[in-house]
Amino acid sequence: MSSTPENLQYTKEHEWVSLEGSIYRMGITDYAQAALGDIVYVQLPKIGEHVIAGQVCGEVESTKSVSEIYSPVTGSVKSINDSLSQNPELVNSDPYLAGWLVTIEASEVPSDLLSAAEYVQLTA
Repeated sequence: MSSTPENLQYTKEHEWVSLEGSIYRMGITDYAQAALGDIVYVQLPKIGEHVIAGQVCGEVESTKSVSEIYSPVTGSVKSINDSLSQNPELVNSDPYLAGWLVTIEASEVPSDLLSAAEYVQLTA
């Protein structure tokens, strides 16, 4: 069974987001990384890039497939997880902490983000 932290919000595309002050940190869920298998490469947006909620902002490549990453919020990318360039497997081993992807200063947050309970129902 995959873990779904209660303190996060989720998208239907299997990304998670947490609010840290005025900045949103995002990654892919445990459910998504398990479905992808061994992650070998992560393509992230550049710092300063404008991302739009629900639109592609990167890719995760595994030994099985390539999957698009969708931004959970609209805004400007503030930081990226540089550790993933050398250790993309962090997304598999620790998707909610060491395997985070980017932080975004949001200008717009969609109202359709899911609670942990709603996400668990989606993936059941």
